[in-house]
Amino acid sequence: MDKENRFSQAVSDKLKCYVYRLIDPRSGITFYVGRGRGNRLFSHAAGDEKPSRSEDAESLKIRMIREIRNDGFQVQHVIHRHGMNEESAKEVEAALIDAYPGLTNIQPGYESDRGAMHATQVIRLYEAEEAKFVHNVVLLKIHRAIQERPIIDAVRYAWNINQNRARKQDYVLAVANGMIVGAYVADEWLPATPENFPGFPPLSPDRKKFGFRGHEAPEDVKAMYIQKRVPPTKRGEAGVIHYKGPASRSK
Repeated sequence: MDKENRFSQAVSDKLKCYVYRLIDPRSGITFYVGRGRGNRLFSHAAGDEKPSRSEDAESLKIRMIREIRNDGFQVQHVIHRHGMNEESAKEVEAALIDAYPGLTNIQPGYESDRGAMHATQVIRLYEAEEAKFVHNVVLLKIHRAIQERPIIDAVRYAWNINQNRARKQDYVLAVANGMIVGAYVADEWLPATPENFPGFPPLSPDRKKFGFRGHEAPEDVKAMYIQKRVPPTKRGEAGVIHYKGPASRSK
């Protein structure tokens, strides 16, 4: 980290938790939204930040930073809001992730089920019947991927998932904006490699992600779940993978 590109301890104390954007100086396009404390912004912009558990050394964000620096430029940045606690920063970060399409962020924003949607979608969400799970299912939040691929392709590739547990589920349910939009039978879960999933974006060889080959669930099962609202997640269940079953109804 360059000496001039750092916050003193006094400044960091004032900043508290902040939300920032990383910008490609060659195009002016925002390619990443993040939150942090201290000098995380500068570490990120310099490419010094270690990959998180959800990304790898070949993630889009890291490749973008590398390309910018290899072209002789520095990643630009904007601090959008500072002086916040963690909860407020999560909300601001999530709103900005919704506001900038095409980001390299791996994870959706905090409480993404409350993210950007049309008023009609809001009405549909909160007037919809809440899903009641009579099968063992895994719910996968696809969100932005639904804009790029058919639902089946968005939900079947690629997840940092326990394949042994996933294999025990009766159905895979695709979730977007808090609603179940697809129901599938996973015939087999396989490592997310080009050989197993031709035509999908390749992952770094050291990634431990999986996808499934399968087909649509029977019509009665689809009628039971599709266009139903996902029950509220409990505290600490903010991820993109959730397991539900008959036993969870009484919890």
